[in-house]
Amino acid sequence: MAEIKVPELGESITEGTLHKWHVKQGEAVKQGDVLAELETDKVNLEISAEEDGVLEQILRPDGENVQVGEVIGIIRAGGSAHAPVQPAGAAAVAVAPQTPEAPVPNAVVPTATPTIVPTVDNSETYATPHARKLAREQGIDLRDVQTRDPLGRIKQEDVQAQARLNSAPASAAAPRQVAAPPAASSASDAAAQAGKPVEVRKMSRRRQTIAKRLVEAQQSAAMLTTFNEVDMTAIMDVRKRRKDKFKEKHDVNLGFMSFFTKAVIGALKAYPLLNAEIAGDELYVKKYYDIGIAVSAKEGLVVPVVRDADRLGFADIEKQIIDLAGKARANTLAISDLQGGTFTITNGGVFGSLLSTPILNAPQVGILGMHKIQLRPVAIDQERMENRPMMYIALSYDHRIVDGAEAVSFLVKVKELLEDPESLLLEG
Repeated sequence: MAEIKVPELGESITEGTLHKWHVKQGEAVKQGDVLAELETDKVNLEISAEEDGVLEQILRPDGENVQVGEVIGIIRAGGSAHAPVQPAGAAAVAVAPQTPEAPVPNAVVPTATPTIVPTVDNSETYATPHARKLAREQGIDLRDVQTRDPLGRIKQEDVQAQARLNSAPASAAAPRQVAAPPAASSASDAAAQAGKPVEVRKMSRRRQTIAKRLVEAQQSAAMLTTFNEVDMTAIMDVRKRRKDKFKEKHDVNLGFMSFFTKAVIGALKAYPLLNAEIAGDELYVKKYYDIGIAVSAKEGLVVPVVRDADRLGFADIEKQIIDLAGKARANTLAISDLQGGTFTITNGGVFGSLLSTPILNAPQVGILGMHKIQLRPVAIDQERMENRPMMYIALSYDHRIVDGAEAVSFLVKVKELLEDPESLLLEG
């Protein structure tokens, strides 16, 4: 027998969620086969078989939180695949295995011969893992628990309510049977009571982490945003003249992100507090430039990091961004790809955004937002107007250590470097 354990997940990560088992109980596996997918706060990881055999037992089902080092399954070495063992007393007909994704009606199925029903049998009730755990501890039959969830899923608070009901005096039980139903506690509850369709989706672990960190960033930092605009004429001219030779030489397109990365580095060198971090009552001003590039992936926004970007040329920056973005969308980023950024760039313009206020990627104290390039009439002098490709840029910063004058000057520096791309060779 071999235990399937949750592997080490990286620095500061102690638990994950079993996203999906790829092998069913009783199926044969070979060494190296992917058994299950584990979702962490940052990336998804695959758990592989360490030897040939049969997946004898799944100890933790899909959707449950598991700790590093915890045993989640058993592999029996050698042998051949077999059908899962039916529990004692099961009906003689074939029944599809129940999973948390498929609600099971709370109905009693007659069998050919009478069987002894245990006092508490929660195996075929649609409930969250936390609700099941609490029910086991309280000795509560989940079939007795009422829920207002539109899909009939029993939650932890439903079990808590049943526990209170069970512990209430007998004299108080009768009035509860005729009391008016509780008021809807949310819009989804109200819709369900009105018979309107509601789709309930569980937030992925990563989405929960994103939500938590964004709220924490807003609550812990004195965040402000300043804006400016960039005339992209010079950069677009350089790209038009150089893109073919650049692609021929480096086998990568000359995009906008390399220009913005270099401009940000030049501005960070001039205003180093935007490249700092607060730790208690101390500031850590970083003398290196690991630039995070926000990428939209299926499970949510991730920010892989281009290491030592000040030492890279335009082609190397473009190649690294393409590589990291591809990993993000294929869900193959490593923990190390996401750790340790000093400043972040996010581009809402690819989705059509004209203006936005990006939220800090804590513990960083600055983030630059790019937006859509749009032709707008611009006054060249007192007499001339021209249509120019313009982009609004935004800098969100932590006012605890960055003053407004410094933030505005930083953004002006970024603007100046972008409008004179040749200067990036000297200052970027």
